[in-house]
Amino acid sequence: MSLLVKICGLSTRETLETALDAGADMVGFVFFPPSPRHVSLETGRDLGRQVERRALTVALTVDADDATLGNIMDALSPDIFQLHGKESVARLRDIEQKFGRPVMKAVPVATSADLAVLPGYAAVADRILFDARAPKDATRPGGLGAPFDWHLLENLDLKLPYMVSGGLHVDNVAEALRVTGAGGADVSSGVECAPGVKDPELIKAFIRAARATQELSVR
Repeated sequence: MSLLVKICGLSTRETLETALDAGADMVGFVFFPPSPRHVSLETGRDLGRQVERRALTVALTVDADDATLGNIMDALSPDIFQLHGKESVARLRDIEQKFGRPVMKAVPVATSADLAVLPGYAAVADRILFDARAPKDATRPGGLGAPFDWHLLENLDLKLPYMVSGGLHVDNVAEALRVTGAGGADVSSGVECAPGVKDPELIKAFIRAARATQELSVR
């Protein structure tokens, strides 16, 4: 299976075009006001039209209610919902049934105990995204630029596709993929020059670095 590279938190036409031209498999849009990467429904609609099926569109939400998800569906019609809050297994199932979209559940990781939720989520979600657990005083659950101990995912027996995120950047993505065995890498703050401000050159460099790991594994 080919490696998936996701650039998340895109908010401008320029940086979205850079990600698409560089070969991103997934492009993520954040619908969560506390985040510096939050986009309005109008912006989400505009960026979604720009994608033109060149990548999968991912809508990141945090404990969103049905009305919010319905508005995102109307504006963006995302290919995938990325659920980054404390959504229960039942809530995942409910969202899939109501909105007819695959769901990718973010699982925050700090210790091995955090992996205990996997069987429940894996029974319903279409994909798992492992992210670093945010500090208790954080105002948002992700996009904080902090990695977790990737060795916690070594020898992980998970039949579901999964991706790794949290503090990834051009210099460590290869090691993260090697240690975790993940089928994809997700980056946001690691390709920014300031919070919420994507750097086109860092986007291109990150995608190249991630792709290079796949090329090495094929040889």
